[in-house]
Amino acid sequence: MPEDRRPFELVLLTPLLVIALATVTEILTPHLQFMRLLGAAPALAAAMFPVAGTLAIGLLALIAAVGLTAANHDLGQTPGLFTLLAITAITLAAAYASRVRQQRESTLAEVRIVAEAAQQVLLRPLPQHLGYLDIELLYQAAAAHARIGGDFYEVFQTPHGVRLIIGDVRGKGLPAVEAASVMLSSFRVNARDAPDLPYLAGQLETGMNQYCEYLAGDDAMELFITVLLVEIPAGQPIARLVNCGHPAPLLLHDGEVREVEPTAPSPPINMAALLGAHYQVDAVPFTVGDRLLLYTDGVSDSRDLTGTFYPLTQRVRRWPSAAPRQLLDHLHRDLRAYVSGTRDDDLAALVAHRVAPGDWEHRQLG
Repeated sequence: MPEDRRPFELVLLTPLLVIALATVTEILTPHLQFMRLLGAAPALAAAMFPVAGTLAIGLLALIAAVGLTAANHDLGQTPGLFTLLAITAITLAAAYASRVRQQRESTLAEVRIVAEAAQQVLLRPLPQHLGYLDIELLYQAAAAHARIGGDFYEVFQTPHGVRLIIGDVRGKGLPAVEAASVMLSSFRVNARDAPDLPYLAGQLETGMNQYCEYLAGDDAMELFITVLLVEIPAGQPIARLVNCGHPAPLLLHDGEVREVEPTAPSPPINMAALLGAHYQVDAVPFTVGDRLLLYTDGVSDSRDLTGTFYPLTQRVRRWPSAAPRQLLDHLHRDLRAYVSGTRDDDLAALVAHRVAPGDWEHRQLG
């Protein structure tokens, strides 16, 4: 028997345990009227069993009540008859509740299937190998039972090299998810044909401005998105970055870890009208073996019990030579140990690892 199924199966025995305990206690102490607790068995069964199972538990409780009433010579007395009637009524009500629960569970299952399909379209699984890059991802939405939030990412092979985006929408919930979908749609439409990263950033700004035309005034004015755009050309050992108000990525090179801060600020998306539409391109060396860690503030703004922010750069220096998947696994475990309580922000981290052309071709042939 699988270990993960045992607790659930033990819970299923609860209605039977109630019947057994009530029966034994009634036999030992008939003057305390523990028989009346038999009605709790079908009530509990309604939360676990289908209609037939609930009725079976109710019937078993009713049989036990009839036997106890007969043993106490109360079968024809008003208290005994009232107890039997109460158990019958509870059983019928529990069967109805069980049917309603099953219908709601069926509806919820259908909604989840649709939601998961939409989530797969919005945040599709990333390829592990693209161009001359190995790519690994860590993503966790803050909302319970959600797979997507206001953090987003995407990777594309283009004529200019591999282009990546990682971003974070201000706010949470469905409005943040909707804004993230607009950003991803705009990136997917323009990533391949944009001549350079500033032009691509401008197209993202235009797409968000058009989206904001349909929002209420205050919502549109308060909405902004931090974005990091990265371009890694195949024939050059560099990476180009445009940082639109986003946390600085980390470059892991020859056992060293450093933050790649922009030389000049670029405006977050939907704030170009206020701050100016100048997008600064920074180029950093990015050779074979180098790794670039992109992340959202759900990582860097995590806090411990004292309110201290997570020291990301210091922690990553513990794992300077870890493979991309191992690096993200170390990061995830370390964050869970560092953060106190429940997370209230989305989290995304992406590692791009440059590999030698021969290694990539060997994997393709393999």
